[in-house]
Amino acid sequence: MKIDWNTIDTVLLDMDGTLLDLHFDNYFWLTHLPRRYAEHHGLCPDQATIDLHKRFNEKRGTLDWYCLEYWSKELSVNIRELKEEINHLIQERPFVQEFLTQLGEEGKQRVLITNAHPHSLELKLSVTGIGPLLDHIYSSHQFGHPKETPAFWQALEQEQHFIAARTIFIDDSIEVLRAAENYGVGHLLGISQPDSKQAAKLLDGFPTIIHFSEILPHD
Repeated sequence: MKIDWNTIDTVLLDMDGTLLDLHFDNYFWLTHLPRRYAEHHGLCPDQATIDLHKRFNEKRGTLDWYCLEYWSKELSVNIRELKEEINHLIQERPFVQEFLTQLGEEGKQRVLITNAHPHSLELKLSVTGIGPLLDHIYSSHQFGHPKETPAFWQALEQEQHFIAARTIFIDDSIEVLRAAENYGVGHLLGISQPDSKQAAKLLDGFPTIIHFSEILPHD
């Protein structure tokens, strides 16, 4: 993968699965939460898992799907506290700090855009070292729309004032990449192995990398 960094002013970056290993989120939602939810409500773990996955899928692609407050209320558990129980699993992906540092040295605007709820964003920034290496940080919750929607991109451009044609957006979600493409973002790049415990995958229609070492500006 070769990027002409001279044609790019702004780098829009996803967090979970892009800058951070998606293993934490997958383990939390697919394993840890169902287990703790079953314990809290005295349910069979297997049935609790089935019920939760059904409820999650009904909200997929909406802001509620990402909302810790929504799920805390719906499930009668404290999602933030349950996440803190396994915060040792929150990890940066390889070469993230080198990549962000070199972008800053090249004068690029480093902008985090995430669907993560502000409570989750706060937790992950406190555990990792990415915060000081970012120029701007936005959660889709402050705009009231997830990244999958045109309304998010309209709100972001009003707030950030980036030139779409001279912007690269890096994400692990094909739905979000398509939304950015439809909005006119000039350069799009996928992450093919967002979860370090799972095999790499293709994102149909988009170029991908595994690690940021493949696109370091100084190389």
